[in-house]
Amino acid sequence: MKFFFVLLLSISSFNVLAAEVVIHNLSSLSSNAQNTVSTWVNQSVEKTQNTLGPLKQTTLPIYLKPQYFAFEPVPWATVKRNNPDGIELHIDRYASLNAFTKDWTLYHELSHLYLPLLPYSGFWLSEGFASYMQNVIMRDSGIITQPQFVQRLNAGFDRARLQTKTKTQPLNKLSADMWKQRAQQRVYWTGAAFFAQADLKLQKQGLSVAGIIKQYQTCCRPARSSAKTFIKELDKLSSSSIFTTLYAKYNTRTDFPDINKKQLNTL
Repeated sequence: MKFFFVLLLSISSFNVLAAEVVIHNLSSLSSNAQNTVSTWVNQSVEKTQNTLGPLKQTTLPIYLKPQYFAFEPVPWATVKRNNPDGIELHIDRYASLNAFTKDWTLYHELSHLYLPLLPYSGFWLSEGFASYMQNVIMRDSGIITQPQFVQRLNAGFDRARLQTKTKTQPLNKLSADMWKQRAQQRVYWTGAAFFAQADLKLQKQGLSVAGIIKQYQTCCRPARSSAKTFIKELDKLSSSSIFTTLYAKYNTRTDFPDINKKQLNTL
């Protein structure tokens, strides 16, 4: 059974966006849980679009997999690439709205939808973007404070630095094999550092990664793309060579970049 929720959202320079969120399997929950989950999903979409702008797709399917025993509100989730793209959410059927709201997972998965499907060697970009943007969205919407934003990014970077000591392959090679090698910390958070450094450079031009991706979603996002084509589009939209220059440094790097709390606090 499917439930439809139409959201009317005011988003920065955009007038009114009507986004249809289609939640599958909601009826498997109790009435109270249905209200909790539908409210959480709709609010999360609104928060994400407040930061990144409207999704290109007009319908967003959410596939619920409620669990009876879970140690966190959203133990696992993934993007389902289709037409339209959707999200599969494994959830704790008893979690509160507050617990769901403070969980980062849905913001991460929603962020993925703003990028095309990249090849495995470019997954450090897609996972890095989602890992970085989940924290930007939560900070922008007041779920976490600026100090918490800095702390979360820095903690992720510390995990990546530690894993870089043992996972020494070039980033694009490791990205294509990260599940087998269990190298997600290095891949995800080195990618997040890429977008953090891009944001630091864009700030000098009065721009931001979120703003560039908002334009990209509106004008140019295909279903699939090579990493290089994606990066070139971001440079075109920012009228810069910021993304291309950073990509050349990151794609085959074997170390973790130099980025500190002081820099993160300016984001």
